[in-house]
Amino acid sequence: MAKILVVDDDPSFNEMLSSYLRRQDHEIEQAFSSQSALAAFKTKSIDLILTDFKLPDMDGLELIRIIKDEKPDMPVILITNYSDVRTAVTSIQLGAFEFITKPVNPDEMLLTIGQALQEKTTSTAAKPKTIKKASGSPEYVIGTSPQSLDLWQHLQLVAPTKMTVLILGESGTGKEYAAKMIHEKSKRAKAPFVALDCGVLSKELAASELFGHIKGAFTGAVQDKKGAFENANGGTIFLDEIGNLPYEVQVQLLRVIQERKVRRVGSEKEIDVDVRIIAATNENIAVSGSQSEFRTDLFHRLNEFELKIPALRERKEDLNEYIGLFLRQACNELEREVTGLDAEAQSIVQHYSWPGNLRELKNVIKRAVLLSTGELITPAQLPHELANEEVLSTTDTIADNAASIQNAINGTTGTDLKALQEKNEKQLILETLEKTKYNKSKTAKLLNIDRKTLYNKLTKYQIEI
Repeated sequence: MAKILVVDDDPSFNEMLSSYLRRQDHEIEQAFSSQSALAAFKTKSIDLILTDFKLPDMDGLELIRIIKDEKPDMPVILITNYSDVRTAVTSIQLGAFEFITKPVNPDEMLLTIGQALQEKTTSTAAKPKTIKKASGSPEYVIGTSPQSLDLWQHLQLVAPTKMTVLILGESGTGKEYAAKMIHEKSKRAKAPFVALDCGVLSKELAASELFGHIKGAFTGAVQDKKGAFENANGGTIFLDEIGNLPYEVQVQLLRVIQERKVRRVGSEKEIDVDVRIIAATNENIAVSGSQSEFRTDLFHRLNEFELKIPALRERKEDLNEYIGLFLRQACNELEREVTGLDAEAQSIVQHYSWPGNLRELKNVIKRAVLLSTGELITPAQLPHELANEEVLSTTDTIADNAASIQNAINGTTGTDLKALQEKNEKQLILETLEKTKYNKSKTAKLLNIDRKTLYNKLTKYQIEI
């Protein structure tokens, strides 16, 4: 049982929250203004503060600022409206543990309160601009760019629902982190979160990994095995690189989504499953669907709600926050005391295009921390290619694209848009292969696709290396 201070100037809403929390065996102290809240905070033994943003004498942000100045480890949860996402972000920057939105979801509120009370015993003051989850969970950067704030707002909206979510973004943008956050903010947070990379599944093994198999179903099946859907029952399954899923397995997945039943490979028995599906891809599978590579009906089933994670180069305003996060993580893991980057190193990372996105940035920072001999990272600890990146001008890029399109048009007959698109794609792959001296890993990186997708396209276009 914890003693919670509920701060809201609306008597009916304050009483409703207080009564609900009392029924959950918490001891409640009520305050109807910031000043009365501060008086209770200073004179009574409070474990957690739940405050509304709009208060008559000072707003919730100022109240958080004062509380955190006096007692940095006091967990504060802000109640705000969906439209006040910038306010909510500011509250996290000031040290609030989390914010919840109106109308308040009781289960979400209880979960957040439980996480805050659990962390209070072990955590120090909250770090700015990141959300800290329960022990063992990753930190999440919200960001300050318009794209990141929109993403955060949409994530908050969809997380408490039952909707299937499709996350779009280049490789390394953090699609799995977004999926985990949706899970942690949902009513399924205490149930399993199972992630499966469809990009590495062969046609033969995909059905077994997803739906399981029985003993003797195929050579090597020496015992019964549960699939990812059964393991995620009651919780969330994250299907990464869904665009690489074999067509035959897409049919089976569609059936599972429609009927909420799975059938293990080799079995006739159907097993009920209650699983929320979050899928992700770095390809435009809506276009692929029209080309019969990805089922259109499956795409629409998965795309009840779409989240687009922008590339790091499109939101450079967030770069320093991610550097700070990865720097802390690397220092903790490697037991170093590096505090930041010097001016020259900072300039290099700011001007680099980060084709590998957050994954590349994290690796670069970790490597630099390991190599660093002082408190600051210098250019000597950064990979050589960062400072010597060959960047095409906008004019050259436009000219190259126009030439490629014109070449494709000249080589096709009529107005076959599909043939035009395929020829243009094949030409781009061939040109990129030549530039990288037929290095498939570098080619996939430059094209912003994974190696499995590249291999599939090499087979499709009959490109031999």
